[in-house]
Amino acid sequence: MAKYLAQIILVGAQVVGRAFMRALRQEFAASRAAADARGRSERPQSAAASRIIGISLQEAQQILNVSNLNPEEIQKNYDHLFKVNDKSVGGSFYLQSKVVRAKERLDEELRIQAKDEKEKSRKAET
Repeated sequence: MAKYLAQIILVGAQVVGRAFMRALRQEFAASRAAADARGRSERPQSAAASRIIGISLQEAQQILNVSNLNPEEIQKNYDHLFKVNDKSVGGSFYLQSKVVRAKERLDEELRIQAKDEKEKSRKAET
């Protein structure tokens, strides 16, 4: 009786272990596919900036409520959100830091775009 019980437990553990490993492999594959898709949707420099700053371009645009990269609009929304979320007026330091990170990310994207435009104009001249 004990022998059969031990076999049942062993087989059950093997089945659960295989199912867990299969699920883990599927999750890794899905994660890798999502990372590849995210990397393809952005330029290499932009993707690198997203990784360094820790926030994507789309997320930064949502935080600062801008649809295009207009420096004046970005600065105006940044100033407003930074003041509203100031801790001295009852705001949230966490939200204020998200606003700062979003501004940094958008500034970096503007810098990348300016650099790309400069390189294109240089290539057009030659």
